[in-house]
Amino acid sequence: MNRRTFARRAQAGFTLIELMIVVAIIGILAAIALPQYQNYTARAQTTEAMNLLAGLKTPVMDISGSDGLKTACSTDAADTTTTPPKAAGALNEANNFTLKGKYVDSIAADAATAGQCKLTATFKATGVNDKLASKTIIFTYKADDASWTCTSSLDLSVRPKTCGEAA
Repeated sequence: MNRRTFARRAQAGFTLIELMIVVAIIGILAAIALPQYQNYTARAQTTEAMNLLAGLKTPVMDISGSDGLKTACSTDAADTTTTPPKAAGALNEANNFTLKGKYVDSIAADAATAGQCKLTATFKATGVNDKLASKTIIFTYKADDASWTCTSSLDLSVRPKTCGEAA
């Protein structure tokens, strides 16, 4: 073969080393992106609990003002046979509130502390991001100043900014 034969021959593909470099770069990018994507999905799943709890704020405040905090902070059904008639609790399923979600296992109400109503959303143990499994978000209503506070057992990386305190 002479020089002219080599000069005319064009490269017809990638060398093995070039392909290995591309695979390594893709691996590095995936290693960086995967944890960020997991945090993103966890925050998106947290939004469901926040929305379910936020939907209960107004009924709890309304019923609390007219029928007392203990009635507002319950799952009890209305009872018209009592005197005076008992209003339905804000968390009563007859009020068309969903107390479960795709990621939220349950929402519970607790009026054990005088003047307060705690609404607790508990995430499912499976089918959710590992950072959320069986964790809680708690909205606490204080009747004396009509204020809401949020506490949570979630990691700081996925905890909503409006829910700054740790439970």
